[in-house]
Amino acid sequence: MTIAEAQALVDQWIKEKGVRYFNELTNTAVLMEEVGEVARIMARRYGEQSEKDSDKQADLADEMADVLFVLICLANQTGIDL
Repeated sequence: MTIAEAQALVDQWIKEKGVRYFNELTNTAVLMEEVGEVARIMARRYGEQSEKDSDKQADLADEMADVLFVLICLANQTGIDL
């Protein structure tokens, strides 16, 4: 799948589910939250912080996908072709 196809797929999903994009500022905050979740996993799993038992259940791939989804939403909202 190309990035352009991913952008179209996200836009189609938003329209089909009858939901709407959050405003750009809200999505920017959501993006920062998701990036923070990735950073927490990376720091504890691969860095010097110890990994808590509750963090071991966290899926890095899922968190990275969340980052990509919100980034695509922001690109779609602002008319940017990634």
